Amino acid sequence: MKTFEFSIIASGLDPEAEDFADRFFDAGCGDATVSFQKGHIILDFAREAASFEEAIISAAKAVYAAGAKVDRIEPDPLVSLAEIAARTGLTRAAMTHYSKGTRGENFPAPVARVTSESPLWDWAVVARWMYENEKLDLAEAVAAETVKRANEAICKGQMESEEQLKRHAEEYAAELEAA
Repeated sequence: MKTFEFSIIASGLDPEAEDFADRFFDAGCGDATVSFQKGHIILDFAREAASFEEAIISAAKAVYAAGAKVDRIEPDPLVSLAEIAARTGLTRAAMTHYSKGTRGENFPAPVARVTSESPLWDWAVVARWMYENEKLDLAEAVAAETVKRANEAICKGQMESEEQLKRHAEEYAAELEAA
């Protein structure tokens, strides 16, 4: 078993309710720190599981069992260059060089706030590029894609099963290794 760290952003419960924290604990979220910030319930998990997919699915099921709605799983899929640097252990300067094409080729284009001074990138796309350029390990690239896929399912109102996520993660890992 390995410990996986991630957050679930949730809604639907009153943080002022007397049993607010107990509901999560009783539902199986004893490995999460529960807080309420900026109008959202934040559950920061350190969950032991056989796989990342198992960890996020079991945590989401526990959040639902507590009576809350899962809004999304984080780490956030949209990242700045500073966040990319933090997630990869590279410097901000190195990330700026990659993004401008002065180091490495074909760094992904930003997907949001493209015309602003602080554009944002799709973490799953960047993680794939970083893996392909030997700057990130396979597990991190697959985890980024798994969070993206889980969040897409949540947005559609249909949480994928652990088996579906695991199968997709295995197929994605094989695709990355073959490339």
